[in-house]
Amino acid sequence: MSLDIIIPVYNDTDNLLKTLKLINLNVKTKCKIYICYDSFKDDVLRKKKKILKTKLKIFFLKNLGTGPCKAVITGLLKSKSDCKIVYMADDFYNTKIIDNMFKIYKKGYDIVAPSRFMKNGSMIGCPIIKYCLIRIASFSLHFFSSIPIQDASNGFRLFSKKLLKKINIQSKKGFCYSLEILVKCNRLGMPITQVPSVWKERKHGESRFKVFKWIRHYLVWYLYGLQTTWFKKKYVK
Repeated sequence: MSLDIIIPVYNDTDNLLKTLKLINLNVKTKCKIYICYDSFKDDVLRKKKKILKTKLKIFFLKNLGTGPCKAVITGLLKSKSDCKIVYMADDFYNTKIIDNMFKIYKKGYDIVAPSRFMKNGSMIGCPIIKYCLIRIASFSLHFFSSIPIQDASNGFRLFSKKLLKKINIQSKKGFCYSLEILVKCNRLGMPITQVPSVWKERKHGESRFKVFKWIRHYLVWYLYGLQTTWFKKKYVK
């Protein structure tokens, strides 16, 4: 079984370098790293030699579209491994759980979802309005549907190749891909589990998470998740 780690970037090389060092230090599972960038002007390309010195198997992928959603989907499509983890360039806190996620995947799960809201998980420094929206959406979807995890919107997630071959990813905005794949996996009846994770508001650089701009796109998949439970909808590709 093989693992690929997909990291979307946008002029975020300093954070990326720190994260790659942590992956090199903490991840013992053999893996390849796919860095998905938007533009040939992105600073990751100017600092490519420095990035490649991290002693990891790193590949650079040009985004087939624009924005974080398309960058991740590009990585998911290009990756050939048995499972793929989408990881954020500014996440300095969760590299130590990657090996455990892969170990859990090997038990037969098609999604292993890091959760900020389960026991031992945490979300620190988040603006209150953003926190409330994310928390209410995740809690209500977990409570009112058959989705077995407590953090529906986290972009950091492990997906199996088997699952991704069964679905079409339609999302185009933000990190909606994560919620979309989750609700489709649940509708297919494929195994999903969660592990605790930590999230902290970034201190350097601008976050690409635009909650108010993307909320209607998330709502589509939120309702899809509810319909699976309440109306016994079946998956149609």
